[in-house]
Amino acid sequence: MSEGRNIVLGVAGSIAAYKAADLTSRLVKEKFNVTVIMTESATRLVGERTFFTLSRNKVVTSLWELPEWQPGHIELARKASLLVIAPATANIIGKIASGIADDALSTYAMSHSGTILVAPAMNARMWRNPAVRDNCGKLMKRGLVFIGPGKGSLACGDEDDGRMSEPVEILARIKELTRKRGPG
Repeated sequence: MSEGRNIVLGVAGSIAAYKAADLTSRLVKEKFNVTVIMTESATRLVGERTFFTLSRNKVVTSLWELPEWQPGHIELARKASLLVIAPATANIIGKIASGIADDALSTYAMSHSGTILVAPAMNARMWRNPAVRDNCGKLMKRGLVFIGPGKGSLACGDEDDGRMSEPVEILARIKELTRKRGPG
């Protein structure tokens, strides 16, 4: 598989994590090689085995599981052309904006030199918080690409901004970004 088809999918701890399973399935059907990195919070919402089954690859949940001599985040950074963080919580957005690398996903994000696509998912009040907006602005200035969030039904019951973009929309953006990059 060419390098342009290797994607890392970062799944953070939002109720929208179930959509990441759908996205994984769609990516595999489109012949992408998907490696999933989950935050600890994400594993409390969707099981690691779900992503293992859908991606057919080992799921990374900890910095401390090193099956090979080389740290896993460095190996992944060398082969993946795109990091997609879906769902991206206020927490993971803030960590990346501040250069904090204290879990598998934030550490990988610091070592990834390719394109990063961010699909925010959070309550509308959080999405509108000035700190979140500032962090998103910092990341956009650094070249990270955002998709969404959209308006719709949120976990709290509100109809408002903060809903993660649908997997089909994220897939379309991934295809666009990988086409621009060309074959690996």
